[in-house]
Amino acid sequence: MKPLFIEYPKCGTCRKAAKWLKENGIEFDDRHIVDNRPTAEELEQWITASGIPVAKFFNTSGKKYKEMNLKDVVKTADRQQLIQLLASDGMLVKRPILVDGDKVIAGFKEEQWQEFFK
Repeated sequence: MKPLFIEYPKCGTCRKAAKWLKENGIEFDDRHIVDNRPTAEELEQWITASGIPVAKFFNTSGKKYKEMNLKDVVKTADRQQLIQLLASDGMLVKRPILVDGDKVIAGFKEEQWQEFFK
């Protein structure tokens, strides 16, 4: 089964990650994070599998995050509230996300992705 690559095509980091996958001969299924946003159930699974705190799944540099003043909300809301918030709008979610079986990684740092595929 191919890894699932969840991205926003206009995102520069997503484009870099897609290029890296292609250069490394890794086939993947692509999913647009806005047109087909992650469900709360998917996010729950991915956050758990990644080992990353739910707050780190927010796109903190995004326009929506800033417009909604989520910096303080993320500090005080519980896990389920945060997951519901993430599921409400794909633009709030850190990207890209790569799901490969029971392994998940969010964001793109080449060294981490190399380690992910070892």
